[in-house]
Amino acid sequence: MKKNIAIAFLTCGLLLACKNEPKAAVEDAKEVKEIVTTHNYTIKPDSKIFWQANKIVGGHTGSFSAEEGILKFEGENLKGGKVTFPIKTLKVTDIPETEESYGKLVGHLLSPDFFDMEKYSNATFEITNVEGNKITGNLNLKGITKSISFDAIITHSEDLVQVSSNKFTIDRTLWGIEYNSGKIADPAELGDYLIKDDVEIKIDVKASKS
Repeated sequence: MKKNIAIAFLTCGLLLACKNEPKAAVEDAKEVKEIVTTHNYTIKPDSKIFWQANKIVGGHTGSFSAEEGILKFEGENLKGGKVTFPIKTLKVTDIPETEESYGKLVGHLLSPDFFDMEKYSNATFEITNVEGNKITGNLNLKGITKSISFDAIITHSEDLVQVSSNKFTIDRTLWGIEYNSGKIADPAELGDYLIKDDVEIKIDVKASKS
């Protein structure tokens, strides 16, 4: 019996491990260098950051929309750029907007427990380096800036550019989002209210020629 239980736990652990997305490399913020570009592309408003936050049981999905930004190219090579995502554009996608719980959750996410929109109105991502399909840039969130690196697919035509990242995770506590984190509070006391520190991210940015 004990052997069967051990095998069951091991199997569950392996399945969960297989579902884990790669973790973005996180370092101190990098210097943004001046670059020479041949043409720029203006960020389109349907550009988004998609996120998924998980609890012990269940979780939520959502997005932020871009308000402004630019991608800088030298020939067909992405060299730099910056995108601004207003916190007020936050959407939750796993709950219908007509439900009361939708408004409560969004309100909580915009509060100081999470993104603190009144104090920090924007998140930004500024590219500092591109090597092949690996993009490195400074992510500013809640007044904290750190460098992250992730893999992405970059498609380029004369009039349109799309940068779509693979899914990756970041540790939310590194940007001061600590609500119900097992690092800050006792996980045993939090129980099912514990929210995992690693948040899944996918970036999908589209831009048209300026």
